[in-house]
Amino acid sequence: MLRYLQIRDFAIIDAVELEFRPGLTVLTGETGAGKSIVVDALELLCGGRSNADVVRAGAERADICATVDIAATTAAAGIGDLRELLEQHSITASEELLLRRVIGSDGRSRAWINGQTVPLQLLAGITGLLFEIHGQHEFQSLVRPATQRGLLDIYGRLEALAMQVRSAHAAWLALLNRSIELDSAASEHGSRLDLLRYQLHELDTLQLRAGEVAELKDEHSRLAHRGRLIEAARGALECLYEADGATAHTLIARSIASLRQVGGLDAQLAPLGTLLEEAAIRVKEASQSLQQYLDALDLDPQRADAIERRLAAVEELARKHRVAPDALPEKQAEIAAQLASLEHAVADIGTVRSQLAAATSHYQQLAHQLSGRRQAASRSLAQEISARMQELGMGGGRFLIDVEAAESAEPAPHGLDRVEFRVSTNPGQPPRAISKVASGGELARLSLAVQVSCAGGTATCMVFDEVDNGIGGAVAEIVGRELRRLGERAQVLCVTHLPQVAAQGHQHLRVAKLSDGRSTRTSVFGLSPAERVDELARMLGGVEITARARAHAHEMLAAVAGASGASATGPEAPGAVAARGAGKSARKPARSR
Repeated sequence: MLRYLQIRDFAIIDAVELEFRPGLTVLTGETGAGKSIVVDALELLCGGRSNADVVRAGAERADICATVDIAATTAAAGIGDLRELLEQHSITASEELLLRRVIGSDGRSRAWINGQTVPLQLLAGITGLLFEIHGQHEFQSLVRPATQRGLLDIYGRLEALAMQVRSAHAAWLALLNRSIELDSAASEHGSRLDLLRYQLHELDTLQLRAGEVAELKDEHSRLAHRGRLIEAARGALECLYEADGATAHTLIARSIASLRQVGGLDAQLAPLGTLLEEAAIRVKEASQSLQQYLDALDLDPQRADAIERRLAAVEELARKHRVAPDALPEKQAEIAAQLASLEHAVADIGTVRSQLAAATSHYQQLAHQLSGRRQAASRSLAQEISARMQELGMGGGRFLIDVEAAESAEPAPHGLDRVEFRVSTNPGQPPRAISKVASGGELARLSLAVQVSCAGGTATCMVFDEVDNGIGGAVAEIVGRELRRLGERAQVLCVTHLPQVAAQGHQHLRVAKLSDGRSTRTSVFGLSPAERVDELARMLGGVEITARARAHAHEMLAAVAGASGASATGPEAPGAVAARGAGKSARKPARSR
């Protein structure tokens, strides 16, 4: 339930703070006073489109804030999606939601929920669960098939089932697209398979190991310089161990013997003897390694030719596949995977087709279930709207809802149905599509009948902006009663110019335009019982309020009080609300910030 609304620097509003109560709240005022501006502000708070024109002249930004009691909302309406949506976006909320939207003079917009910056789409999604706003020309949307289908689903509490149908359609569509892709790939199946098999055979025949190319290049370089390497290794071996004269090994052995002869004379020579013994060991090990190296070079003098042929084959395949030689093993794995995928394509097509058939069956099952429940809901809703039409001055009128199979048998996100509202506003006239109804007054009343019948499906705060336009007299009183009864189930805000509707309100706010000759401001005041009588008298009699008009206003309020048990002059005045700049008024704001 909407508890508090603050509007600053919006259109011609300087600053307004409104406190709301349960039930029906009516907003009245002179024509052009700005009654609909409050509704416009709420629409922006609910994620509506904005631009720099909404900012009051001379101000930097328009600022709209609201406090919504979600504890009462969720308990009354059972909106489980609200809590889930808040949790999904890590928005902490217990009993209240603080909503805020700011539009700068440059046209940029920002939104907050409980102090957390949120995208406009999220703001719209959350407020869509809290508010229903019906504008002056709401009937224009009633001619749209999607709107008619949505209203029927709301009335029949079919939103969850409709969501399941949309999900089933999305799964069906994904499988259909996958099936088309596989069928397209299968057309090139044969030629592609032959090519991949040939390429894989070549690579399998080569049997190239990972890292083998680098090893082959190293060995090829070594064998290409075999003569020089043998000469160098043989010379080193002779110097170290195999020469006829003095070698490194014999010289070190002599040095060790010399030190041993005098080792007992000076202890400092003992470590040097140890070092020379280690050097002798190292020389012997080096000599053995050199001999092994020479033996390896002598084993296969034809090895260089074999390596050259191997590298040539590798480079030829690398050029064919346009990769580096050492990347051929990865290419082989890639081709093997492609070949396996194509070889299983036929099986994949069969699997996907089987899944597509199952998804189609599941969709059809849900869609037919939705159609049956829509049929049942359409009959109940049509009867309810027809009954309301009799009360709203359209005696003998009939309202029908056709739920028929769509022309296309292909699955659609909304199901298999084509929903159409048809109406006959006068006895003897055949029912026609709602878009063919010509009278503006009839359209307004019909729109109200539909809205009241379908309201309360998803939100507990409903806003009506002069939807009673084009009616009057006894019908206007009936409209007021309908709105008051609706206010007993949910919070209702109604902008009206009819005293018969205004008298039915549980709370009465008056919108006034103030001007000092240089600037114009809109203010909103909560009316006391006596002020409410004067406002109704003004609406009944015009600019000059007469005693007869006041008496009539008293009678209207007394009739409402008699039906509801309230005081004859109406309910207690709500917290008075005022705009900055209304300082000449005697009333004080009940809440200022």
